[in-house]
Amino acid sequence: MKNLFSLFIALFIVSIHAFAQDGFKEPVTWKTSVEKINDKEYFLVFKAKIEDKWHLYSQYNPEGASLPIEFDSEQKDSLFTFVGKALESKTHKKFSEVWKKEEIFFSNEGTLKQRIKLLKDNIKEVEVSLYGQACKESCIQIEKTAKFDLTKATAVTEMKAAVETKKAEIKSTKKKEENKGLLTLFLLSFFGGFAALLTPCVFPMIPMTVSFFTKQSKSKAQGIRNAIIYGLAIIVLYVLLGTVVTALFGADALNELSTDPWFNIIFFVLLIVFAVSFLGAFEIMLPNSWANKVDSQADRGGIIGILFMALALAIVSFSCTGPIVGTALVAAASKGGMAPIISMFGFSLAIALPFALFAAFPGWLNSLPKSGGWLNTVKVVLGFLELGLAFKFLSMADLAWDYHWIERETFIAIWIAVFGALALYLFGKIKLPHDSPLDHISVGRLLLGLVTLTFVIYLIPGLWGAPLKAISGFPPPMNYSESPYGVGYKKASGGTSTTLKKLPEGAHLMKPFDIVSFNDYETGLNYAKKVGKPILLDFTGINCVNCRKMEEQVWTDETILPILKNEVVLISLYVDSKKKLPKSEQYVSETTGKKIRTIGNKWSDFQMKKYKANAQPYYIIINHNEESLVDYTSYNPDIEKYYNWLNEGISNFKK
Repeated sequence: MKNLFSLFIALFIVSIHAFAQDGFKEPVTWKTSVEKINDKEYFLVFKAKIEDKWHLYSQYNPEGASLPIEFDSEQKDSLFTFVGKALESKTHKKFSEVWKKEEIFFSNEGTLKQRIKLLKDNIKEVEVSLYGQACKESCIQIEKTAKFDLTKATAVTEMKAAVETKKAEIKSTKKKEENKGLLTLFLLSFFGGFAALLTPCVFPMIPMTVSFFTKQSKSKAQGIRNAIIYGLAIIVLYVLLGTVVTALFGADALNELSTDPWFNIIFFVLLIVFAVSFLGAFEIMLPNSWANKVDSQADRGGIIGILFMALALAIVSFSCTGPIVGTALVAAASKGGMAPIISMFGFSLAIALPFALFAAFPGWLNSLPKSGGWLNTVKVVLGFLELGLAFKFLSMADLAWDYHWIERETFIAIWIAVFGALALYLFGKIKLPHDSPLDHISVGRLLLGLVTLTFVIYLIPGLWGAPLKAISGFPPPMNYSESPYGVGYKKASGGTSTTLKKLPEGAHLMKPFDIVSFNDYETGLNYAKKVGKPILLDFTGINCVNCRKMEEQVWTDETILPILKNEVVLISLYVDSKKKLPKSEQYVSETTGKKIRTIGNKWSDFQMKKYKANAQPYYIIINHNEESLVDYTSYNPDIEKYYNWLNEGISNFKK
């Protein structure tokens, strides 16, 4: 009998273990260790073993995608501080069609080494928690809390080389990215300078300059020398401007300011002023007295006279070059460092080269087109471009403040209006103040108009949710939108949710489906009892890819959406919410023994305790006694199966 009882107990333990194995998924297992750098600094090492086809997301995973790894500790700032981000082993990248971003993740294995600095002497042990997310068909919230015995730390002699190598790799990669960014900025500024060259304030000055050098130079060699000095003088003047801007604001201050909403508002206003000036409302000019004084000095001859000629060009042409220079400096502000200098070098080089070359070789002037109304057309086109660019800065400020004034659809609509007006202008349907009479349009103007019109037509589907990858980075992201999943979802198919005059207390309208949803279990349960409907319990995550896929592809179906709106009470519990629980509501989990500090922790613990599961999405239909009416389902893109599952649960509720 005793043996039989022992056998029964063993079988019971095995069955419980099997059930736990089936319910709880642990796609990531950890090993921890500690390495000593010096008496005050240590590396806390987390080594992850990741199940096949699961992804554990890096600290550097972009915002608005799957949840990145974070480190935290209650001892932080009292016993120690974290020193920068953790060192990471090799990661992988893949573009996510759900988040529309390139995600960074570990696959199969990964190592993180978080550096800490002790704030007190004689600290023998520290405790640190790692939080993150792993996803495959479902998503699991990762939490690993470890105690590190600093007295048993291994030497970091071998690690030093690895750390230095890693630092060198990061520095090299960063340097390459910076160089690539500066090269792009240089090219954009160069084309900006070329555009400024083709404006009414600058282009007519080319033959005047050539005439001066032809008359003043006693020989061809002297003419070429003076032309080179003149070109270099133009470059020096504009580079000096970039240097002054960098010196005034500091190497990185502009970069920091560029992320400030108020600074973006200032950029927006500046670009609007520049654009309106280019369109012909007024001219931005420096005082005439400046030009007269500088021009008088240009007659002195020699190198000094040439330098003053270059300065005179900058002052006289300011009404055309000023807005472009301002825009170039605005673009450089987002880079910081040497960017303003590089920007001004590219801009001035584009202006200086033609002046220097035509001054050195006057015969080439015969190949130049004659001045005319086309110069003002170039200026107006630049005005439209600056007008469109201005709203990029306004939308960045709106994003930072989260006001939702310039959402994606609004931004795209503005661009359609701006570039649509540009197309009409190029086709001769709109006239502006300084335009010459136009009997016909040139082939070049027609082709540019067609390109602009094509761009406008390309933008239009963006109002209905098209990704518009060609202009990615300019409009606000897809989730900052009136219709995050596009206008084509079947929101209006049946249902009373959209016609409710007043939402129940504690509920909100889940967009874009217009489903009444609760984010608190007790509140939703009480409402379900009041209206006499079963409960669809949805364990989900803000950063859960397959949760979004289910909502986009299954919940929007015309057979599913009316059920969610009319026949069940939806309670969506977000297990990755970082919102802190009040101190009085924090507790230690009976299931895991971990401290429950956030709302996400609370619902994750509730899911594990009640349903012996920790994956998302996880759906269960329950009655008012909190009993399951049907077996759970998770990620299931088969609409028919999901429909049958819903109906089975609802039918069981009505029995």
